[in-house]
Amino acid sequence: MGFKENLLKKMEIDRTADKIAASMGTPDSGRRIDKALARAFLAEAGYEKIIERDLELYRLTPRENKERILVLDNDLPIYATTPADVALRKSPIVKEMLNIRNILRILNDADVLLSKKDESIRTIREEIIAGLDLHFEAADIEGIYNDGRASIESKYAEGVEEALQIFAELLGWVAPPAVLRQAHCMIIGRPSAPPGTAYGPAVLFNRMHLTLKLIETVVVLKDQAAVGQYQKMAAGEAEADAAGADVWVYLRDAVLEGRTS
Repeated sequence: MGFKENLLKKMEIDRTADKIAASMGTPDSGRRIDKALARAFLAEAGYEKIIERDLELYRLTPRENKERILVLDNDLPIYATTPADVALRKSPIVKEMLNIRNILRILNDADVLLSKKDESIRTIREEIIAGLDLHFEAADIEGIYNDGRASIESKYAEGVEEALQIFAELLGWVAPPAVLRQAHCMIIGRPSAPPGTAYGPAVLFNRMHLTLKLIETVVVLKDQAAVGQYQKMAAGEAEADAAGADVWVYLRDAVLEGRTS
């Protein structure tokens, strides 16, 4: 696959990881991990599936000469031990619980537990992404610029949104805070550091009117006058800093010149 396809794949992996994390809950929350989605995620990673007793296990690539076994349950733990040892700890039979050493292993897994929940999802995500070639040349960015420009000229909304998502990924741009959102608009922009204090520059794509505009101003969210001016530009009541094809030029150059978040 080329750079664009690999980057889109990486973005899909990130979305899947976020969905799995969102499906996980505390023991008393009533929410349980989306196992179907998690299985697909683990299959994408190419891990070997193992059924041990009533457990669904996955064998990850060993590290430091130690096995790594993941358990598909609501905690998604990864253990540095064998499938048999995981089965004893997670699903012991009566005769195993008569042994004091086994009881200690069942009651405390700190000696073999590597991670769980979000940290385990992050591990899987990183291992899948590691197999993608995300290096790009100027020609790759030029290709995405051309795709975006052709899409806005032909009023192809899906193509515009895909190109904007790619540029947002490359620049580290995100959706706006609530006060800067606009109806029928996809918006991407540079977040502030610390988060939640400012936003911008920003690009707005109006799905209803199929128009694209750039607001280059960094809006300080506590500045009501600045927020009001942004909203006027977003609504078309004041002139934006750039529109149409010029927006794609800005995004392309921002990537090539390294103007990230």
